[in-house]
Amino acid sequence: MWLSRYAQAMSSPLPAPSAEEHAHAERLAALLREMIAAHGPLPFSSYMERCLYAPGLGYYSAGKTKFGPAGDFITAPELGELFARCVAEAMRPALAALGAQADVLELGGGSGAFAETALRALAAGGTPPRRYLILEPSADLRERQRERLRSALPSALATRVQWLDRPPRSPWRGVLFANEVIDALPATRFAIAQGEVYEEHVALDEHGAFVRRDLPADALVRSAVRRVERDLEAPFADGYRSEILPQLPYWLEAVAGTLEAGLLLFVDYGYPRREYYLPERRDGTLMAHYRHRAHADPFFLPGLNDLTASVDFTALAEAGHGAGFELLAYVPQSAFLLAHGLPEAFEQAWSASEDEVRRLGLAQEVKRLTLPGQMGERFQAMLFARGLELALPDELLAADRRARL
Repeated sequence: MWLSRYAQAMSSPLPAPSAEEHAHAERLAALLREMIAAHGPLPFSSYMERCLYAPGLGYYSAGKTKFGPAGDFITAPELGELFARCVAEAMRPALAALGAQADVLELGGGSGAFAETALRALAAGGTPPRRYLILEPSADLRERQRERLRSALPSALATRVQWLDRPPRSPWRGVLFANEVIDALPATRFAIAQGEVYEEHVALDEHGAFVRRDLPADALVRSAVRRVERDLEAPFADGYRSEILPQLPYWLEAVAGTLEAGLLLFVDYGYPRREYYLPERRDGTLMAHYRHRAHADPFFLPGLNDLTASVDFTALAEAGHGAGFELLAYVPQSAFLLAHGLPEAFEQAWSASEDEVRRLGLAQEVKRLTLPGQMGERFQAMLFARGLELALPDELLAADRRARL
């Protein structure tokens, strides 16, 4: 058990919250304290879930700006249009092969920037989806997306957009796309002590501050950790702590199980399993993001930080296989974008603009998306298919890293 680093975080370079933000965080903290007082220590996954999604108080459920310069982080679609145009190019062959009844399902629509650009690009290329579905759990983000797309898109495209409260229950055909979604799934934190598996919980100290407490893991978590050890062919050392998503196969089946024919495309940051669980990464990958600064204290200003954990792409590949999908490719984001028209999209945007500031912005956008120290290597793309034969670009196949999974 250890004390929260709240005091250290407050004295760090992290920006000070406004009085309104501080009051918001205290409301969520009070709710969490009540839950712990009534039911005992919360599994960290439950704590993370409430910090991100508690109605009206969680990070994604409240009205605070999340994306872009005024938010806490910038995703690839917020940098400009190039990312979405390349993803649309990757979607196009699947949509063309599936015909007029093909849909696109985006998990977590962010600000709506991706949907806006992707729909325009797909329509311009003659492959608009029958419906563009957005599965968005945040009522606040859903309304922001609705306003943006209604005002930015021609009515013929805007009317194709529909929002879902839950994954499709009826069979459908098309493309499912998720950018930086799996890293925000509530992660289970585990620890090893004297060879036994413990699950990290959140408790209260005598002053009511949040503290970490390790309790014996239940059968599901223990089995998931032991399975990883068998795959790695080595036990975790005492004191090792990291994250795991035992619910990932069930989640993938829930969101994609009714896709009878189509493509799954996931883009996120993470590692193959053997890199994820390196001995030197002994405190896991959990990070908090607050006003474009990353820090390691999940107890700092609950509800105002985006909490994330890197993706174990080996686990994602296993979940996809278990759900009946064929793994087509696993590549760095840079290779994925280059194979799907990034040079051409950049050239078109460059030629269409005579504004030197805009051209400089395009160059910076390409660097952020492709350089190894930026998003190019840290972010990975994983593609699955079911009931669909696709000829992947040679450049994509040449960069494939499935052997590392």
